[in-house]
Amino acid sequence: MKKDNVIKAALLGAGTVGSGVYALSGMLEDEMIQKAGGKLEIKKVLVRDMTKKRDGIPQNVLTDKWDEILNDDEIQLVIEVMGGIEPAKTYITQAILAGKQVVTANKDLLAEHGQELLSMAEERDVDLQFEAAVAGAIPIIRPLKQNMTASLLTEIMGIVNGTTNYILTKMAEEGMGYEEALEKATELGYAEADPTADVEGYDAGRKMAIMASLAYNSEVVFSDVYTEGITKITAEDMYYAKEFGYVIKLVGIAKVDDGKIEVKVHPMLIPNHHPLASVRDSFNAVFLHGDACDDAMFMGRGAGKMPTASAVMGDAITVVRNILHDNCGWNGGLAYKKMPVKKIEETKSRFFLRLRVSERPGTLANIASVMGNNDVMIDQVYSKYTKDGAQELVITTGFVLEQDFNNALMILSGMSAIKEVCGRIRVYG
Repeated sequence: MKKDNVIKAALLGAGTVGSGVYALSGMLEDEMIQKAGGKLEIKKVLVRDMTKKRDGIPQNVLTDKWDEILNDDEIQLVIEVMGGIEPAKTYITQAILAGKQVVTANKDLLAEHGQELLSMAEERDVDLQFEAAVAGAIPIIRPLKQNMTASLLTEIMGIVNGTTNYILTKMAEEGMGYEEALEKATELGYAEADPTADVEGYDAGRKMAIMASLAYNSEVVFSDVYTEGITKITAEDMYYAKEFGYVIKLVGIAKVDDGKIEVKVHPMLIPNHHPLASVRDSFNAVFLHGDACDDAMFMGRGAGKMPTASAVMGDAITVVRNILHDNCGWNGGLAYKKMPVKKIEETKSRFFLRLRVSERPGTLANIASVMGNNDVMIDQVYSKYTKDGAQELVITTGFVLEQDFNNALMILSGMSAIKEVCGRIRVYG
């Protein structure tokens, strides 16, 4: 092998994922020659604290000076696994402008500035690869940019957050309440000390912004994505879902309707026969439907040290091959369309609604009247009595404009016969 077939790289970040990338690059040292035509050598690892010991990473490759990497002409590839928007955005921008190739796992950055960075990379014939930014080890970015481009994707559905999927699985299968399931997820390391980004749907929302942009060739940023978390899901919701033949999942959805992009993240009742219903614990999955490809599902580990490192190194292998064959600069995924994104009030859904009502003649008729007056069609009504003597009504609706459903719900909430609106969850269909 020629000396110039060794591609030198810098790794930005030596945390959980960074240490996994460094370890995997060593494990793949001999394989790289066959897979990419050359070797990858991580020459520098950028860290914030030089005094902190990094298991498996030699002290002599550590640096806390970005300029040492930026101004080193030997370093052709920058691998960013720091996370967050700054300073990652500055480092990646400067690397691209310096003609260095980039691999990143940074969903926060790409969900806000992905198109800006892709355009910059395209202008300078530089690779910007980011498979690890969505769903860890699951290959979904490259299929959206390449394999699926011959199909018009009519729907993307994703369970793309392992923490919430684990929590909902425990609630459904073991009867745990939300707080107990969250505590268990934290013990096992699935949930962070502050789980807000996961349980409120923000993490999934960022991933859906990235996938929607790629699938529909139109820029979607995180602020465009409607997000609703799982904190209000109860054991009672789980009970009724099971009774009706559903499971509850936190789902991201992207589709195009009437020339507008619809992209949102929220809990959803999914029928037991749907492929996503069987995705349990911390696993992730993305389900696609296209006019030519029909149905396809990608499933696997969506996070974690080595699964994410696997996706990062897959991109690194591609970049090394591209450098050695002088083939850098085509990234795909540029937004050449300008489709507006729908507000949540403009979208349509079916709903599961749980109410506690007074036992009073005419209550159900009044509820039906309010819904009918707001163009909400009732599909099913299930009734039972609770321990305190109140009547619990579970109602499922047909497809309804969110604005119309919200209007009906506001009126219902003010009725004296309605003791409590216990739950409201969208239903797949």
